[in-house]
Amino acid sequence: MNRSSSLKSRSVIKAIFENKKGFIQYPIRVSYIEQEASVPLKLVFSAPKRNFKKAVDRNRLKRMMREAYRTNQDLLTSSLVNEQKSLAIYIGYIGKEFFAYSIIEEKIKLSLIRLQQEIEK
Repeated sequence: MNRSSSLKSRSVIKAIFENKKGFIQYPIRVSYIEQEASVPLKLVFSAPKRNFKKAVDRNRLKRMMREAYRTNQDLLTSSLVNEQKSLAIYIGYIGKEFFAYSIIEEKIKLSLIRLQQEIEK
């Protein structure tokens, strides 16, 4: 994930939550909207302060989710380029405890496959 694919706009993030398009692959929640942009994908990763009080824990979860996305991003980006669509995606960790990286990676992979199927509809 590079700087250009990082989602920082508060208005776009707010629009993602107002749109209510998304799904849950426990412990991951995915919300998204289609948008007009030069980059096919803009992402933001989140871990709740309510469940993980220490910033170290939240940052570790976000790093694990980013790495899982980075290793599996081909599943989604190729279909977005083919369809000439652009998405803004919120990926949040909703679990109350830590899961192993292998579980997080599997859930991210399933989420990307499901997103791809929803885009192609």
